[in-house]
This record gives sequence, C-alpha cells and structure tokens, in this order.
Amino acid sequence: MLLVISRVKDAYVEVAGERVSETGKGFLILAGVIEGDTAEDAEWLARKTAAMRIFEDEDGKMNRSLLDVGGAALVVSNFTLAADCRRGNRPSFSAAMEPSGANDLYLYFCEKLRGEGVSDVQTGVFRADMTVGSTGDGPVTIVLDSRVRNEPRR
Repeated sequence: MLLVISRVKDAYVEVAGERVSETGKGFLILAGVIEGDTAEDAEWLARKTAAMRIFEDEDGKMNRSLLDVGGAALVVSNFTLAADCRRGNRPSFSAAMEPSGANDLYLYFCEKLRGEGVSDVQTGVFRADMTVGSTGDGPVTIVLDSRVRNEPRR
C-alpha cells in the first residue's frame, strides 16, 4: 500500500457538490492499494501513521504524533497512486488492486487506524469522483510505502 500523508489544519471531501466528510487538525491521507498488498501492509501502515511524530512540540521540533495532538484523519482512496509512468506520457494503472479487494483493504486500514487510537477517522467515497480539499499545515507531506518496510534504511 502507498500512503501520501499531509499534515493539515482541515480537510474535506465532496461528491456531486455535497460535503460527505470533513475534519479539522490532523492528516489528509491518500491511500493507494497495490496488487499483492495484504492485511499486514494495512496494519503496519496504521501503526506507523498513528505514531508518526510530525507535529511540533513546544520547542518547534516535530516530536508529536497524531495521537499526542488528538488529531483526526481523513482517508481517501486513490488508485492513481499505483501509476506506472516509466513509459510514454499516459500512466498505466495495472498495478492497482481490483476494486473489491482494494476497497476491503482500504476499509481495513481505516479500521486499524481507529484501533491504534485515532478516534476520528473519516473516509471518502470509494470509486466516486471526489473533490478533495485541505488547508495544509507546514507544508508537511510524507510518503509511506509498505513494500519497503523490510528493506534496510538508506
């Protein structure tokens, strides 16, 4: 699984002009499910996301997690994160997991994020044409890729 995590002051999702989810201070998370991803990937990402220390402490150091600041998470499914742009100018999305399995894993990630203690986890609408908006805080943006979790550090 691939996550793009942005620290935000607020975020929202609209579908057909209607606001379906919104949140305050916390994370806007774009989640891409890749063919071959497993429940273990979702669990690892949920643990990392909840505990990631990218909020500032009283000294201005990124030392506080989403849990420490009581932040929320808006998680939006985004198959385009699976884009393969190595050839030509039109991305291939063949690495994206098929929709029913991707939705199950996306929802499982959200459930596990709640299980890690993030009490306010909002979602987008799977496979919908969404308008996603946010007010960035930083900007601070982190990419997490569960496929590299067992590789040595660079």
